[in-house]
Amino acid sequence: MQIVDVLKFKTFVEINTRINSNFQDINALLTEIMDSAAHLCDAEASSLLLVDKETGFLYFEVALGPKGSDVKRFVVKPGEGIAGWVFDRNEAIILSDAENDKRHLLAISRDIEYPCKTMIAVPMRVKEKCIGVLEIINKKDGRLFTKNDLEWLEIFANQAALAIVNAQSMEQARGEIQRLQVELTDKQEWEQGYHTLIAKSPVILEKLAMVERIAQTDSSALILGESGVGKELFAEQIHLRSPRRNAPFIRVNCAALPENLLESELFGHVKGAFTCAVSNRKGRFELADGGTIFLDEIGELPLSLQAKLLRVLQQKTFERVGEAAPVTVNLRILAATNRDLESMVEKGEFRNDLYYRLNVLPLYVPPLRRRTEDIPELAQFFLKKYSLEMKKQFDGFSEDALQAMLTYSWPGNIRELQNCIERACVLGQRKRIGEGDLFLKKMGFVEKEESRDLKTAIDSFKAQFIKKALEENRWNQTVTAKILDIQRTYLSKLIKDLEIEPVQVERGAAAGRR
Repeated sequence: MQIVDVLKFKTFVEINTRINSNFQDINALLTEIMDSAAHLCDAEASSLLLVDKETGFLYFEVALGPKGSDVKRFVVKPGEGIAGWVFDRNEAIILSDAENDKRHLLAISRDIEYPCKTMIAVPMRVKEKCIGVLEIINKKDGRLFTKNDLEWLEIFANQAALAIVNAQSMEQARGEIQRLQVELTDKQEWEQGYHTLIAKSPVILEKLAMVERIAQTDSSALILGESGVGKELFAEQIHLRSPRRNAPFIRVNCAALPENLLESELFGHVKGAFTCAVSNRKGRFELADGGTIFLDEIGELPLSLQAKLLRVLQQKTFERVGEAAPVTVNLRILAATNRDLESMVEKGEFRNDLYYRLNVLPLYVPPLRRRTEDIPELAQFFLKKYSLEMKKQFDGFSEDALQAMLTYSWPGNIRELQNCIERACVLGQRKRIGEGDLFLKKMGFVEKEESRDLKTAIDSFKAQFIKKALEENRWNQTVTAKILDIQRTYLSKLIKDLEIEPVQVERGAAAGRR
């Protein structure tokens, strides 16, 4: 008997040493604890149940023995079965005839076809609060468990509780370190204005090789692509790989600035040029001197300013608003648009000479549906970003979620994927983001199975196309009608006739996931 106790004490010391070391896999350590407990108490099987903070149910974190894998699919309510009884009362129990004990949950034994004859179950406590239950089942050779077995299992329970506390502390510290690292990186990126570009697909790697060549010149470049594909990130890469990398990189969203302020923002003004001009002010072109200026949504630039931009491209000079003296700058101009500039040129909405001056080096950024190899990497990047921001721990995505993301068309491209992952982080309650957390079926276009006639198919396409345009323009019908080149009244009629509505996450669905 003394030899057995020495062996148990040696095992206890070894496990305790591991608990206090910098272990990485808490599940492996808990499995080792339960394996040792079963072995030293001559038990056929053992299990460790933890409480789910969200549901309050006990689940099998570790289950060893002949039917261990089968047991893990069950959950136990507080007060239900032996484990539930122990958890509810926070006290240990030893059973010599578990099968006939009224507290025993016979359903599990019958389902897995494994009789439970003898058992010890003890609470696992942290600061006197029960966080789980340890069980050892069926003493070998038909023997009964002893009080000595119970005392040792309680010691193992204390070890398991200590391991979990240490793991939680390490996880919290690791999460805090990651959060601070992300905050520092984000702060540096915000100060410098640059973003992470994730590229794994051959088509994007090919574009980056082209970026490398474009970056070595000073010629204007026009970046084309759908809304949300990351055109600004490619403009950043051109600047960062160019000889101008240490000089300013100035961004201008031509669609975001009111037309009456755009000239002043781009070219600056002098004091007294207009009512609110109380002092001299440098424009974006002057601020970009020596570096690069990026004109996003160039298709929204008014015709009245296109001639002035053309002069900057040709002569590198311009005048501030309210001043006749020319200002000379040394910069490179990059522009981007999701509009068809050639069509706009034909309609007289965009200057032909400006278009050809901007389009010296065209770069087309493909939509996300043509670069599916990047989707898992992008999704993981956004998951890490938002889980840290929201201080929630996610282990990744389920297979169904990954498959859903890979087969979805992503009309909003990377911007839509980012919003999708952010929403999943808000609504997700499990360790892994599931397909239901993504709400892709509600967001995407799904054709009705019975709708196969031509008119219905055309209406479905029109509804999808118009909805995408509205989403890109924040449901501003005036702007959307202009982009679609139709009357606003006709757009309103189409929205009504095609029953186009903004997508909203239903409250019931959201509440059901909490």
